[in-house]
Amino acid sequence: MGVSDEADVTRLPRSELRRLQDERVRHVVEHAYENVEFYRNRLDAVGVYPTDIEGVEDLSKLPFTTKEDFRDEYPTGMFAVDMEDVVRIHASSGTTGKPKIVGYTQADLDVWREVISRGLRGAGLTSADSLQNAYSYGLFTGGFGFHDGATEMGMTVIPTGGGNTQRQVEMLVDLDVDSICLTPSYALYLAEVAEDMGHDPVDLPLSTILYGAEPCTEQMRQEIEAAFDATGIENYGLSEIIGPGVAVECLEQSGMHIWEDHFYPEVIDPDTGEPVGYGEEGELVLTTLTKHALPVLRYRTGDLTTLDDETCACGRTAVRMDSVTGRADDLLIVRGVNLYPSEVEAVVLEFDEVAPYYRIDLRRENSLDRLDLTVELTETFDGSRADLERRIRSRLSNVLSFTPDSVTLVDPGGIERTKVGKVKRVYDHR
Repeated sequence: MGVSDEADVTRLPRSELRRLQDERVRHVVEHAYENVEFYRNRLDAVGVYPTDIEGVEDLSKLPFTTKEDFRDEYPTGMFAVDMEDVVRIHASSGTTGKPKIVGYTQADLDVWREVISRGLRGAGLTSADSLQNAYSYGLFTGGFGFHDGATEMGMTVIPTGGGNTQRQVEMLVDLDVDSICLTPSYALYLAEVAEDMGHDPVDLPLSTILYGAEPCTEQMRQEIEAAFDATGIENYGLSEIIGPGVAVECLEQSGMHIWEDHFYPEVIDPDTGEPVGYGEEGELVLTTLTKHALPVLRYRTGDLTTLDDETCACGRTAVRMDSVTGRADDLLIVRGVNLYPSEVEAVVLEFDEVAPYYRIDLRRENSLDRLDLTVELTETFDGSRADLERRIRSRLSNVLSFTPDSVTLVDPGGIERTKVGKVKRVYDHR
């Protein structure tokens, strides 16, 4: 149940991959049942025992694990090993309460390094390349995850961490850095700061932008790639499962390969919990197949996506997930209309006259919901604001069947920037 060989596993015929998954599912369910009281109680309550699980087809017999379970079992109630066997602790941000504490054995760290380096190779990077790591180091998983994976494959790592953006630009220029990993919103901010410092971002040495940790539409990817004249590669992960490295795009940019020998994916209807087919959108559910310290069974990520099991043009057979379109728990219900912030972003970024910065404010006035949209103009805009506001409102109405109560256009820099970490785009004042 250890580290796999990337060249073999990612290109296995689906039938052979399934046999490996079945074996690992049996092991992880037994491991969780025997060593985690939470899972033993949960499975006993529904009358399911490890001997009932013969493979992934039986996973639907198991109850879901949720972020509330992590909170209720804080800090280490979900651990399957003694603390003396835990060599690393990380944690989620805990924006809605206590953070979710995650632990790693040495074997877990080995797997983490493998899946990160697997993704870096898939993005076309080699041991001869350098990686500037602009994710925060500390309890969050981004910084150490990418650092260890890049080190594992022999890359030169520049651990700049989050923030200190002028220094980030200086390092890129002075060290002729090949690639950088960061959030998509920070990538665009980095390009702005570089310009303010007198550097054209296109002239920076970067060839690869590895982004993740927040939703990113295709339009935003195009903005990033155009800003740096570099290839944008999307990554996906979450602390409860392992951190970054759960899924990543290859150079085909046609979906993120989920490393299914370590993480088994399902997609369900978020309302009913029933599975949906390939190509149908639903909530991503993940089961860890090789985790020792923190085995996780059928974890509801809250992320909405689709899965594609067709062999990729790159030759890898690992299933691909689409970009996350929103979160099951981030659904905005405004005057009876359901919409996600990412849907608003996709429409707004169709307009060349606006920058990829927007803000949604939700209020309740006289018992009625109100949505106000603020959008930032590009430096080159010289047209009619009233006309552009009208066109944005009309397009939102046509695409989403929803019209905001107001659309306000502001000058470049008029929307507060996030200098590090995840950007907040929705402010619900209700």
